[in-house]
Amino acid sequence: MIFDIKQIASASMILFAVIDILGAIPVVIDLGNRMGEINASKATLVSGAIMLVFLFMGESILSLIGLDIHSFALAGALVIFFIGIEMVLGIKLSKEETTSAVSVVPIAFPLIAGTGTLTTLLSIKAEFATESIIAAILINLVFIYIVLRNTKYLEKILGPGGIIILRKVFGIVLLAIGIKLFLTNMGAVINLTHASGKAL
Repeated sequence: MIFDIKQIASASMILFAVIDILGAIPVVIDLGNRMGEINASKATLVSGAIMLVFLFMGESILSLIGLDIHSFALAGALVIFFIGIEMVLGIKLSKEETTSAVSVVPIAFPLIAGTGTLTTLLSIKAEFATESIIAAILINLVFIYIVLRNTKYLEKILGPGGIIILRKVFGIVLLAIGIKLFLTNMGAVINLTHASGKAL
Protein backbone atom coordinates (compact mmCIF):
# COMPACT_ATOMS: atom_id res chain seq x y z
CA MET A 1 0.00 0.00 0.00
CA ILE A 2 1.52 3.32 -1.12
CA PHE A 3 0.26 6.55 0.39
CA ASP A 4 0.37 9.56 -1.90
CA ILE A 5 0.84 12.63 0.31
CA LYS A 6 -0.43 14.97 -2.39
CA GLN A 7 -3.59 12.90 -2.89
CA ILE A 8 -4.18 12.65 0.86
CA ALA A 9 -3.79 16.42 1.24
CA SER A 10 -6.13 17.13 -1.69
CA ALA A 11 -8.78 14.64 -0.54
CA SER A 12 -8.52 15.94 3.05
CA MET A 13 -9.10 19.53 1.92
CA ILE A 14 -12.08 18.54 -0.22
CA LEU A 15 -13.73 16.62 2.63
CA PHE A 16 -12.86 19.41 5.08
CA ALA A 17 -14.60 21.94 2.85
CA VAL A 18 -17.67 19.75 2.27
CA ILE A 19 -18.12 18.73 5.91
CA ASP A 20 -17.49 22.35 7.00
CA ILE A 21 -17.38 21.47 10.69
CA LEU A 22 -16.11 24.97 11.56
CA GLY A 23 -19.06 26.56 9.80
CA ALA A 24 -21.35 24.19 11.70
CA ILE A 25 -20.13 25.40 15.12
CA PRO A 26 -23.17 27.68 15.71
CA VAL A 27 -25.53 24.83 14.74
CA VAL A 28 -23.73 22.37 17.04
CA ILE A 29 -23.88 24.80 19.97
CA ASP A 30 -27.58 25.53 19.38
CA LEU A 31 -28.43 21.82 19.21
CA GLY A 32 -26.43 21.15 22.36
CA ASN A 33 -28.25 23.89 24.26
CA ARG A 34 -31.69 22.77 23.08
CA MET A 35 -31.32 18.98 23.02
CA GLY A 36 -28.66 18.06 25.55
CA GLU A 37 -24.91 17.55 25.70
CA ILE A 38 -23.26 16.26 22.52
CA ASN A 39 -21.13 13.14 22.83
CA ALA A 40 -18.14 14.06 20.65
CA SER A 41 -16.74 10.51 20.59
CA LYS A 42 -20.05 8.94 19.57
CA ALA A 43 -20.76 11.53 16.89
CA THR A 44 -17.25 11.15 15.44
CA LEU A 45 -17.30 7.33 15.41
CA VAL A 46 -20.79 7.10 13.89
CA SER A 47 -20.02 9.63 11.15
CA GLY A 48 -16.72 7.85 10.40
CA ALA A 49 -18.47 4.49 10.14
CA ILE A 50 -21.08 5.92 7.76
CA MET A 51 -18.37 7.42 5.52
CA LEU A 52 -16.26 4.25 5.41
CA VAL A 53 -19.24 1.97 4.72
CA PHE A 54 -20.41 4.23 1.91
CA LEU A 55 -16.89 4.48 0.49
CA PHE A 56 -16.68 0.69 0.10
CA MET A 57 -20.33 -0.22 -0.48
CA GLY A 58 -21.59 2.83 -2.33
CA GLU A 59 -20.30 1.71 -5.72
CA SER A 60 -21.87 -1.74 -5.29
CA ILE A 61 -25.19 -0.12 -4.45
CA LEU A 62 -24.89 2.00 -7.59
CA SER A 63 -24.18 -1.04 -9.77
CA LEU A 64 -27.33 -2.72 -8.45
CA ILE A 65 -29.41 0.16 -9.78
CA GLY A 66 -27.45 0.39 -13.03
CA LEU A 67 -25.33 3.49 -12.43
CA ASP A 68 -21.58 3.96 -12.96
CA ILE A 69 -19.21 5.96 -10.76
CA HIS A 70 -18.78 8.76 -13.31
CA SER A 71 -22.53 9.36 -13.64
CA PHE A 72 -22.85 9.46 -9.85
CA ALA A 73 -19.84 11.77 -9.69
CA LEU A 74 -21.65 14.15 -12.04
CA ALA A 75 -24.60 14.26 -9.65
CA GLY A 76 -22.15 14.70 -6.80
CA ALA A 77 -20.51 17.61 -8.59
CA LEU A 78 -23.89 19.35 -8.77
CA VAL A 79 -24.57 18.71 -5.07
CA ILE A 80 -21.13 20.08 -4.15
CA PHE A 81 -21.73 23.11 -6.37
CA PHE A 82 -25.07 23.91 -4.72
CA ILE A 83 -23.59 23.45 -1.23
CA GLY A 84 -20.98 26.02 -2.25
CA ILE A 85 -23.75 28.36 -3.44
CA GLU A 86 -25.46 28.01 -0.05
CA MET A 87 -22.26 28.86 1.80
CA VAL A 88 -21.24 31.80 -0.38
CA LEU A 89 -24.66 33.44 -0.70
CA GLY A 90 -25.91 32.54 2.78
CA ILE A 91 -29.07 30.90 1.49
CA LYS A 92 -30.61 27.52 2.33
CA LEU A 93 -31.61 25.23 -0.53
CA SER A 94 -32.08 22.08 1.55
CA LYS A 95 -34.43 21.26 4.41
CA GLU A 96 -32.91 20.38 7.80
CA GLU A 97 -34.45 17.85 10.15
CA THR A 98 -33.85 17.46 13.87
CA THR A 99 -34.35 14.67 16.37
CA SER A 100 -33.68 13.96 20.04
CA ALA A 101 -30.69 11.68 19.42
CA VAL A 102 -28.53 14.74 18.86
CA SER A 103 -25.10 13.03 18.87
CA VAL A 104 -26.13 10.70 16.05
CA VAL A 105 -28.89 12.66 14.29
CA PRO A 106 -28.43 15.36 13.14
CA ILE A 107 -24.77 15.76 14.21
CA ALA A 108 -23.23 12.55 12.79
CA PHE A 109 -25.88 12.37 10.06
CA PRO A 110 -26.65 14.51 8.15
CA LEU A 111 -24.53 17.38 9.54
CA ILE A 112 -21.16 15.58 9.22
CA ALA A 113 -21.77 12.49 7.06
CA GLY A 114 -24.62 13.95 5.06
CA THR A 115 -25.56 13.56 1.42
CA GLY A 116 -22.97 16.10 0.35
CA THR A 117 -20.16 14.25 2.14
CA LEU A 118 -21.25 10.81 0.91
CA THR A 119 -21.67 12.02 -2.65
CA THR A 120 -18.25 13.65 -2.47
CA LEU A 121 -16.65 10.38 -1.32
CA LEU A 122 -17.84 8.56 -4.43
CA SER A 123 -17.04 11.54 -6.61
CA ILE A 124 -13.39 11.76 -5.50
CA LYS A 125 -13.08 7.97 -5.64
CA ALA A 126 -13.00 8.41 -9.39
CA GLU A 127 -9.86 10.53 -9.00
CA PHE A 128 -8.01 9.40 -5.85
CA ALA A 129 -6.74 6.05 -4.55
CA THR A 130 -8.96 4.42 -1.91
CA GLU A 131 -6.18 4.37 0.71
CA SER A 132 -5.67 8.11 0.23
CA ILE A 133 -9.39 8.73 0.80
CA ILE A 134 -9.36 6.56 3.94
CA ALA A 135 -6.41 8.56 5.29
CA ALA A 136 -8.29 11.78 4.45
CA ILE A 137 -11.39 10.53 6.31
CA LEU A 138 -9.32 9.68 9.40
CA ILE A 139 -7.60 13.08 9.35
CA ASN A 140 -10.97 14.81 9.16
CA LEU A 141 -12.40 12.64 11.94
CA VAL A 142 -9.60 13.73 14.27
CA PHE A 143 -10.34 17.36 13.44
CA ILE A 144 -14.09 16.81 13.82
CA TYR A 145 -13.58 15.31 17.29
CA ILE A 146 -11.42 18.25 18.39
CA VAL A 147 -13.99 20.75 17.14
CA LEU A 148 -16.96 18.96 18.75
CA ARG A 149 -15.10 18.84 22.06
CA ASN A 150 -14.30 22.55 21.94
CA THR A 151 -17.16 24.22 20.06
CA LYS A 152 -17.93 26.94 22.61
CA TYR A 153 -14.25 27.78 23.04
CA LEU A 154 -13.74 27.98 19.26
CA GLU A 155 -16.81 30.17 18.87
CA LYS A 156 -15.33 32.68 21.31
CA ILE A 157 -12.03 32.70 19.40
CA LEU A 158 -13.49 33.00 15.90
CA GLY A 159 -16.46 35.20 16.69
CA PRO A 160 -19.51 35.48 14.40
CA GLY A 161 -17.51 37.34 11.76
CA GLY A 162 -14.73 34.75 11.66
CA ILE A 163 -17.21 31.90 11.18
CA ILE A 164 -18.95 33.75 8.34
CA ILE A 165 -15.61 34.38 6.60
CA LEU A 166 -14.69 30.68 6.89
CA ARG A 167 -17.99 29.64 5.36
CA LYS A 168 -17.53 32.05 2.43
CA VAL A 169 -13.97 30.85 1.75
CA PHE A 170 -14.90 27.16 1.90
CA GLY A 171 -17.96 27.90 -0.25
CA ILE A 172 -15.78 29.31 -3.04
CA VAL A 173 -13.48 26.27 -2.76
CA LEU A 174 -16.49 23.97 -3.14
CA LEU A 175 -17.74 25.83 -6.19
CA ALA A 176 -14.37 25.34 -7.88
CA ILE A 177 -14.26 21.65 -6.87
CA GLY A 178 -17.80 21.07 -8.17
CA ILE A 179 -16.96 22.62 -11.54
CA LYS A 180 -13.75 20.57 -11.85
CA LEU A 181 -15.49 17.30 -10.94
CA PHE A 182 -18.31 18.02 -13.36
CA LEU A 183 -16.02 18.74 -16.31
CA THR A 184 -13.75 15.74 -15.60
CA ASN A 185 -16.57 13.21 -15.23
CA MET A 186 -18.66 14.67 -18.04
CA GLY A 187 -15.79 13.83 -20.38
CA ALA A 188 -15.67 10.27 -19.00
CA VAL A 189 -19.43 9.80 -19.40
CA ILE A 190 -19.34 11.13 -22.98
CA ASN A 191 -16.48 8.76 -23.83
CA LEU A 192 -18.35 5.79 -22.29
CA THR A 193 -21.53 6.68 -24.17
CA HIS A 194 -19.60 7.07 -27.41
CA ALA A 195 -17.86 3.71 -26.87
CA SER A 196 -21.18 2.00 -26.11
CA GLY A 197 -22.67 3.47 -29.29
CA LYS A 198 -19.80 2.10 -31.34
CA ALA A 199 -20.16 -1.33 -29.72
CA LEU A 200 -23.80 -1.41 -30.72
